[in-house]
Amino acid sequence: MGTHIGFVSTRFTAADGVTMEAGKWAEVLHECGHECFWWGGEVHKDPSRSMVVPEAHFLHPENRWIQAEAFGREIRSPELTQRIHDYRALLKERLCDFLETFDIGLLVVENALATPLHIPLGLALTEVIAERKLPTIAHHHEFSWEQSRCSVNCVRDFLSMAFPPALPTIQHVVISSAAHEDLAHRRGVSSFVIPNVLDFDHPPEPDPEKGRALRRQLGLDPEAKLIVQPTRVIRRKGIEHAVEIAGALKDLGYRLLITHQAGEVDPEYASWLQNQARQHGVSLTFLGTHVVDPWVETAPPEDAVALWDIYPHADLITYPSLYEGFGNAFLEAIYFRKPLVVNRYANFVRDIEPLGFNLLIMDGYVSRRLVARIRDVLQSEEQRRAMVEHNYRLAHRHFSYGVLRRCLSFLLMNFFGMET
Repeated sequence: MGTHIGFVSTRFTAADGVTMEAGKWAEVLHECGHECFWWGGEVHKDPSRSMVVPEAHFLHPENRWIQAEAFGREIRSPELTQRIHDYRALLKERLCDFLETFDIGLLVVENALATPLHIPLGLALTEVIAERKLPTIAHHHEFSWEQSRCSVNCVRDFLSMAFPPALPTIQHVVISSAAHEDLAHRRGVSSFVIPNVLDFDHPPEPDPEKGRALRRQLGLDPEAKLIVQPTRVIRRKGIEHAVEIAGALKDLGYRLLITHQAGEVDPEYASWLQNQARQHGVSLTFLGTHVVDPWVETAPPEDAVALWDIYPHADLITYPSLYEGFGNAFLEAIYFRKPLVVNRYANFVRDIEPLGFNLLIMDGYVSRRLVARIRDVLQSEEQRRAMVEHNYRLAHRHFSYGVLRRCLSFLLMNFFGMET
């Protein structure tokens, strides 16, 4: 008999790594006979299996006030302490309602016990798990010590308590070997490494009509050549390098498409990128609409575009990130059999590069040699096909649903003593 599994985070909505990996985990767990339920500040899942608590969203006004008061200063006011505790008590009550309403037997906490984007939620979760001895998988994507904004703060006691907590009923999961070592060193907490995955047993099946509609929406000719940067517009994504690459290929007619909205997170960076594109003579397009998670279960906005509808139109994927916890866009490019430019960010060098993928490697800057190799690949169908097929086979071996299924079965056996 399957377990009722509750997924908890600040939101399950956008096409970000946390939401998308949660969708994949839920898909695999459902295939194994378990029922999955959702709790968060905004949830685009089946409403009959979801509990939406607006106060849990990291953008809730009260939480934004707490964030502003907690970070960037070293002295904490009594008012901040009290408001954190009041908020924690409210969320604790809502979490208990969720556990009882859906008879939850196992929690999967997505990043809410790793990054202190919502301190009261982390505290509430820690208390509920401790009091109920609740079996919990804490899936960590990014820790506070990896974020410069958290280096100066007045809430170190709260961070030590809940980000992450060391409790006997929590099994910690990280997405890289570096995170595994950091967690052990900084918190004395052991963890399992489970990489991000995709369903490489079932290749994507693009919808031609959706493709034509997307090109019309973007004002693109049917034969327009596209370089796609499939990330949010934030500085650590290194998108200026994608602009430089597009500039080096403009004589071949390539345009640059960035999948997420300009200025949604960092307006100044988005404006600077637009200026860089003008200077390089690059035709730059921000998608300018909602990009939805491929595992979304509710009706998306009318102008929404699924991330899976964008990839088939790329001739080249750029992924020049300066830092990534793992790198979903790396797997997605391989899944859609696209040549990929990737910067050698630390976790790529350590966990992915040794596996032997055939990629267009950038080592911190766009070199003439890299541009020449990109041109060779784009202009040689035989070379391109050999590259993407090799990468697909390798990813199937290391990053498929089968890998995730075995890992989750092991974790559940640790809790319940039976195979799943």
